Amino acid sequence: MELKVRVFEGKNLDEVKKTALEELNLEESQIMYQYEEKKGKLFKSGSVILKVSTLEDVADYIKENLKELVNNLGIEVNLESQIREQQINIKMYSDKNNILIGKNGQTLMAIQTVLRQMVHNEIGMYPYILLDVENYKEKKIGNLERTAKKIAKEVQKTKIDVSLDNMNSYERRII
Repeated sequence: MELKVRVFEGKNLDEVKKTALEELNLEESQIMYQYEEKKGKLFKSGSVILKVSTLEDVADYIKENLKELVNNLGIEVNLESQIREQQINIKMYSDKNNILIGKNGQTLMAIQTVLRQMVHNEIGMYPYILLDVENYKEKKIGNLERTAKKIAKEVQKTKIDVSLDNMNSYERRII
């Protein structure tokens, strides 16, 4: 499946973006876009080329490629997607969750990275994708929050600094 990309051209970025949004009947928060400015020649002014994809199209593209990727691993999976505040959330339901998650969620993060790169190759932008396997990440967030609160209380009582285990950037942001 190919990602639907619409191309618009005009004199300046704001004008072209406004035209694209009116034509697609969408708000700016519902699209992903990339633009390129063309320099004008001696007596011609420059122009802007705008490539636009809707978040809905991006989500469908991601789901199709994710389904193909996981099926190539020999795993049957059901997908559920949701778009909220320019973030594409995709939940996977399967009977082989441990394979999809991997050790400490590394397989899940790798799949997410591959999907982001596939979209980037198509439209030149990285979407914000959140892949989850049967609420694995939600449970992990809950555990991290409980751990952080417990350690904070311990530090308040003892007044002794505590260092946490190594974490990836996603986990550090939660803490």
